Amino acid sequence: MADTPKHSVSVAGIVIRDDGRILAIQRRDNHHWEPPGGVLELDETFEAGVRREVHEETGVDVEVERLTGVYKNLPRGIVALVFRCHPRTAAVADTAEAARIRWLTVDEITAHMDPAYAIRVTDALSDSPATRAHDGTNLVTA
Repeated sequence: MADTPKHSVSVAGIVIRDDGRILAIQRRDNHHWEPPGGVLELDETFEAGVRREVHEETGVDVEVERLTGVYKNLPRGIVALVFRCHPRTAAVADTAEAARIRWLTVDEITAHMDPAYAIRVTDALSDSPATRAHDGTNLVTA
């Protein structure tokens, strides 16, 4: 069992306002645009983790609606559970993790985010959950 590969579980929130704009952050560490999210803590539920991560990174409180996709970063062994959310508060606040926080259109999302992250947003706009793998930047097909 010592040789069994280990995976990290992360959660992310696709936060969609009533006008269709989507919450996005530009990370301080790598300057990439992504939906807010991070590592799920051992003692929290998926939904609690999404609420915590979105708030920590943006200052926005959310209501978690539903799971929209499961994504695996193959090289890093990270499994991300992504949830569609509705903002309970709309004002964003400066945070230690985000260099910039914006409410973007879908076109702006696809222009600013790497494909592996933009697809999480577009998948959240569909009616059924998706499962996908990526190399950290681009989707990997089976």
